[in-house]
Amino acid sequence: MSDIKVEASHSRNGTKNSNGDSGGNHNSRGNSNGSSQAALQLPDPEVVAKAGHRHFTAEYKRQILQEADACMRPGEVGALLRRESLYSSHLTTWCRQRERGELQGLTPAKRGRKSDPQAVENARLQREVDRLKAQLERAELIIEVQKKVSQLLGLPVTPNDDLK
Repeated sequence: MSDIKVEASHSRNGTKNSNGDSGGNHNSRGNSNGSSQAALQLPDPEVVAKAGHRHFTAEYKRQILQEADACMRPGEVGALLRRESLYSSHLTTWCRQRERGELQGLTPAKRGRKSDPQAVENARLQREVDRLKAQLERAELIIEVQKKVSQLLGLPVTPNDDLK
């Protein structure tokens, strides 16, 4: 009985082993014996991107809970979970959410920093102040131009026209 040793050092773009030979299996003596043994294929070492979290809508959760409640025979809930690629923990979590409040518990919580209503109002007011300041600057520029035009035309400038 011969000991079989498979050398497997594949490069990323080729299929060469440590002996420099390409293809075929080798026994411990280095003889190629590709006809009697199936070629050993190693899995691709490339790492697959990690899948993100799934997010379920409130309507989908309600639908699955109704289907799960309608299951009467043993194994029907398991078949439902397999069909929808869900875990039993999803059902238990969604049932708890439903008990706390139908709409409140089934809608996903908004992630991230919560907005402060006062800060939102302050930002809106600041934008309005900036807009009004720009409008005032344009109006003052127009008034200055009108004064210069009236001086050039020889029209008298009354003291009430001066806003400053």
